[in-house]
Amino acid sequence: MAASHRSLTRLTDKKCVPCNLKELRPMSEDSAQTLMPQVPEWNFVNDGGVMKLRRSWTVRTFSKGLDFFRIVSVLAESEGHHPDLHLVGWNNVTIEIWTHAVGGLTENDFILAAKIDKLDVLDLLRRKPSD
Repeated sequence: MAASHRSLTRLTDKKCVPCNLKELRPMSEDSAQTLMPQVPEWNFVNDGGVMKLRRSWTVRTFSKGLDFFRIVSVLAESEGHHPDLHLVGWNNVTIEIWTHAVGGLTENDFILAAKIDKLDVLDLLRRKPSD
């Protein structure tokens, strides 16, 4: 358990690298699966051959959903890595993360997911996590 915690801490301490680097390539599914335990709240999705990370939340109100996205957008701007943000219905928010420039997952996506998990957004959510 301690090793997993160290890995998560290390991941959140990293910074996303520019997506225009020539050596940046999408990771294999096996590589992605080895990083999934570091972002346990996220789902691994294969969307028509494009690997992505996806997570959903239920917010208290429509405007709280927009506040949630504003908080995420500040982080995304600081990392230079921008997720797809979806507000469905009036209170369901979903974030999909993948590196558009390479058409799949890179370590950047896991860094951003881990950092999103650390954001202070509990007051915006309809229900606080039970654990």
